[in-house]
Amino acid sequence: MNKSVPKGVRSLLRVGIFTDSYRPYTSGVVRSIDTFRTELEPKDVLFYIFAPRYPGCAPEERVYRFISVPAPTNPGFRLAVPLSLRIGATLKRLKLDLIHAHSPFLMGGLGARWAKHLGIPLVFTYHTLYEEYVHYFPLLNGPARSATRRRTIGFCNRSDLVIAPTRVIETHLKDSGVSTHVKVLPTGVKLSVFRGGDREGFRKRYGISAREPVLVYVGRLGKEKNIEFLLRALRFVNERVPGVRLVLVGGGPQRAELMERARENRVERQVVFTGPIPPDKVKDSYAAGDIFVMASLTETQGLVIGEAKAAGLPAVAVSAQGVSEMVNEGVDGFLTPLDAEVFASRICRLVEDPGLRQTFQSNALKKAEELDASRVAENLLVLYRTLLAGTGKSF
Repeated sequence: MNKSVPKGVRSLLRVGIFTDSYRPYTSGVVRSIDTFRTELEPKDVLFYIFAPRYPGCAPEERVYRFISVPAPTNPGFRLAVPLSLRIGATLKRLKLDLIHAHSPFLMGGLGARWAKHLGIPLVFTYHTLYEEYVHYFPLLNGPARSATRRRTIGFCNRSDLVIAPTRVIETHLKDSGVSTHVKVLPTGVKLSVFRGGDREGFRKRYGISAREPVLVYVGRLGKEKNIEFLLRALRFVNERVPGVRLVLVGGGPQRAELMERARENRVERQVVFTGPIPPDKVKDSYAAGDIFVMASLTETQGLVIGEAKAAGLPAVAVSAQGVSEMVNEGVDGFLTPLDAEVFASRICRLVEDPGLRQTFQSNALKKAEELDASRVAENLLVLYRTLLAGTGKSF
């Protein structure tokens, strides 16, 4: 592990981040950690990251890497081995004020044990409906689902504060038996990062003409994202508005299967699989689109919808979990039931009515301000300070 501790640095808070997901892996969890870190470190909050080691990743200041192995069903993801002979000495030397876990499992479990041992508060952000991801362990699907739920709820109740990205997830946690403090705090979006993308260049790169309407999805190509639904919906869109393109930005284990599903739905010529793209090019994909689409049923927030709003894209999304709070129905997008024909009809309405689409675009830009990263980060800092005040009664 990296032993460097910055000299001559005074900070109000020293926070240990324990996470199973971190760069170079790309995920909403990683974006959340990096967004809060970028916003709060200039305000004298020092973050120390404890995360899996990836092959070839260079040492970073205040990032401590643990030996890891590839996940069996997702080789791009690494599973940390949460063991280190030096962790105790390192944590005592860092003099952390609190530990913030971003997983209830490997690294999160390690963080929780050390928070208890050091007598400092434990914060847990509930990023994921973990039981909805047990399909990555097919032989254990049934038992894993109930065991995962028990583990997650138990971890919440070991924490001093649980952060839920949306109100619907707060309700889900409380209904599931979480009795500790739960506060709603979404991950913020650095608005400027997603504005000013190269619409023309992106379209040219992927053979899309200037006149073709483009639907954009940004995210993981995994079963839990329900992308097959988007392909079925595109088939219905074709029957009413031929020539609409669907751009799927990202990589994942379902890519080959989705290509086959596109052929089965006879839309393979209209679907573009970009694969993973550099983070600084993601704004180009949003700029190239006309409508953002999402069909996932498992999102605790749906951060990419906030990014799409920052780029001025209206959204059509299935109304489920946290996504239902990210789209303002009839204002900056449409929410639909899990019905491909209904979903397609909302897309067609926006494609056929440029005036409505422009209104939604304008509203999306305005609504994105509510997720401004600096504003959201200030709220996290208030929660940290309240917790460290010693009572938590003012939550």
